[in-house]
Amino acid sequence: MVELVKSGIEGLDAMLFGGFPKGNQVMIGGGPGAGKTLMSFEYLYHGAKEGERGIFFALEEEPERVIQNIKAAFPNFGDIDELIGSGMITVHGKDLLQEIVNKYEQTGLEFGKVVAEMEETLVKSGASRAVVDSSAAFELLIKDPVVYRRSMWSLAANFRRLGVTAMLVSEIPDPDRKKLVFKTEHFIFDGMILLYQSGEESRRVYTLEIIKMRGYKHSFVTAPYDITPDGFSVMAPELITR
Repeated sequence: MVELVKSGIEGLDAMLFGGFPKGNQVMIGGGPGAGKTLMSFEYLYHGAKEGERGIFFALEEEPERVIQNIKAAFPNFGDIDELIGSGMITVHGKDLLQEIVNKYEQTGLEFGKVVAEMEETLVKSGASRAVVDSSAAFELLIKDPVVYRRSMWSLAANFRRLGVTAMLVSEIPDPDRKKLVFKTEHFIFDGMILLYQSGEESRRVYTLEIIKMRGYKHSFVTAPYDITPDGFSVMAPELITR
């Protein structure tokens, strides 16, 4: 039996036939404005509501800015401050990455130490869910594609070893499904969910697709979604056929 971790987003969980396999590392990809950060934070939010601690590694923004944006997008999530105050959700900002850079700048930055710092933070917090936002920060640090691939594999393997079910936010070069180009992390991570945008800005259509999910079945249908004050609303066909 596969133990599943619910995202808490009803339509997404329907497309996953219950949730993510526990311990899977899932890449959330999309273009600017698709809602990658919002979806990954909502995953932590619903987990915290069910008693599962989560940690959000914001490698490109200050924690206050991340929380402010989440509150603006999801005004009906009225207990975010309470969940953060109680330690059910922890938001680490870019100061974590800068601290690591400063600590090892004399000997050169080693990605393994970055992973070790994250692992230590996860163990201390007791988190079973995590988000890393985003892989772009690592791309800036690691120029060699071979080293980058090995490093991303190490990140996924270490999180998996800890029993953490995590999401990695990743940018895709073009939000149009027809122009999709796969990146290194698309192949390494256990799961891949892509958020597409099509049409003009005033008539933009948002759709979601689960490309893969190792260890369990998933929907192969591309479903429209909306970002509402109550969170993501995914119009999954599986909800209609229940």
